[in-house]
Amino acid sequence: MNVELMQHTSLAVTAHAIRTCWQSFENSDEGGEKDLALIDRVGNKFKHASTLEHLNYTFYLSGISRALLQELARHRMASLSVKSTRYTLKELKDETESFTNGMSMLELKEKYTNADEVYNDVHMKRASKYLVFTNILAVDFASVVALENLRLILQDAIANDMAKFCLPESYKTELTWTINARSLQNFISLRTNKSALWEIRDLANMIYKTLPEDHRYLFESCVSE
Repeated sequence: MNVELMQHTSLAVTAHAIRTCWQSFENSDEGGEKDLALIDRVGNKFKHASTLEHLNYTFYLSGISRALLQELARHRMASLSVKSTRYTLKELKDETESFTNGMSMLELKEKYTNADEVYNDVHMKRASKYLVFTNILAVDFASVVALENLRLILQDAIANDMAKFCLPESYKTELTWTINARSLQNFISLRTNKSALWEIRDLANMIYKTLPEDHRYLFESCVSE
């Protein structure tokens, strides 16, 4: 999984929005300590959180599963531009070797003495280019079998639009994701919680760490221990 912050709005924009409400522009210190404290006081402590919606962040997220993508879609106050499955299955179609090598999960487990050796198997390593593994062998091998079935279907010249119905939830995807600070606070609060699925919890923590240092004070209280 990779997280890249592509762009973000200046804190001065939110400070200006807040000062618009009271016409207190003369009290601004042009993004200094007074303006930063104002944003925290009004946006966070007083919960006049609509002012935080002027702050936007655009991330490029890659190497996430389609299962995580579904969870992201539940955070509706955000914009997602997702890698098209329809147009990007060619690299899988071009794979000429099997991902399972005809083995069942039982045969794979019997072939090696521990899980690390299984995941270092050449076929599993090739599959990891396309799949997010959970490190639960039964689940991951089932994903590899699904990947192999999809590869064979693509080689039967079935159109991508139809073949994509066979995609496993673990199939990797990527997207450009834009979200405002108010919604991002909600996302970080919910998704860094220990009850969140491990993959989206990892993503939420990575997003927080990718934020500009001078913006993190707005989100510190949202991060679960």
